[in-house]
Amino acid sequence: MKATRKLHDLGQSLWLDNITRDLLDSGTLRRYIEELSVTGLTSNPTIFDKAIGGNSWYDADIRGRADQGLTTEALFFELAIQDLRQAADLFAPIHRRTSGVDGFVSLEVSPLLAFDTDRTVAQAKQLFAKADRKNLFIKIPGTKEGLPAIEEAIYAGIPVNVTLLFSCEQYLAAAEAYMRGLERRVLAGLNPDIASVASLFVSRWDRAVAKSLPKELQNQLGIAISGQAFSAYRDLMDSDRWQKLAGVGARPQRLLFASTGSKDPAASPVMYISALAAPNTVNTMPEETLLAFGENGEIPGILPRSSATAEQALTKLRQAGVDTAAIADQLQTDGAKSFADSWHQLMQAIESKSKVPAKKAPVEKAQVPA
Repeated sequence: MKATRKLHDLGQSLWLDNITRDLLDSGTLRRYIEELSVTGLTSNPTIFDKAIGGNSWYDADIRGRADQGLTTEALFFELAIQDLRQAADLFAPIHRRTSGVDGFVSLEVSPLLAFDTDRTVAQAKQLFAKADRKNLFIKIPGTKEGLPAIEEAIYAGIPVNVTLLFSCEQYLAAAEAYMRGLERRVLAGLNPDIASVASLFVSRWDRAVAKSLPKELQNQLGIAISGQAFSAYRDLMDSDRWQKLAGVGARPQRLLFASTGSKDPAASPVMYISALAAPNTVNTMPEETLLAFGENGEIPGILPRSSATAEQALTKLRQAGVDTAAIADQLQTDGAKSFADSWHQLMQAIESKSKVPAKKAPVEKAQVPA
């Protein structure tokens, strides 16, 4: 049995952190679903920038839509929604089989709105309605300005993937926004069964401190932060407040471990996958990480319910000079900027491709009889 199947059977959802037109058209995503137990996928501006700007897969479609009078952003969302609808349909049987727990795809609002609450909510509503798929999450960053947008989107009945979370405190703030949205729905007599995940980014922690830590403390911070957040997630699910919501039909906002591809070439490419095996959670991983884990992955144990081990590791790291609160804030700021940079590059690529005329087929010259 493949390690990916073992992880799935343990109760953790494996989602692919990638989407491209080629991945869909070649049948590769379908194969990953059938052979590697993939049950969902995510997208972000960087993924689409690489897919659209770095390949010719979308060129003909871009040129075909260029004369429709769309803005560059609107044209992008047309392309992205086309891909994500196709992916959502592939995952639809999983979504039905799990009663809406799994089988999701994700589309992110413009990262330029990361610090604009009202416009984030407006775009989230627009994109979810346009995609017209129940198993589509709208990704909203868990920034200070994003938190009220998350609450409003949940209240409006929009499934949300909270992105750009880096610490236990940021995760709990996102969970609070989710619960407030659900509680408002209950008070309004609305169904509180609105799905959500909270995406905690893992590997960027270790990359951020790699140059400042001794070798024996390398590649421990991301796993420790994840263990701390997992314990808080389990405590929250046991709380009276959550149990009250669950009693009227709400479902948990699952903790999602994101950015789980190793950034250290000297480390195991699947170290975060092996270390973060936990039921009732999601792990979204790059394609190369998925393939590596499917081939040679191992699951040495389950992530502890208690945060004791994580807290011990964090104590050592703080004694070595790691300021986790400051780093978490900086990682969130840097993450938002990175996605915004990718967005600008993506818009430039689409604009450039929309101006390139399609190549005309050569006209054969008529043969003159001798």
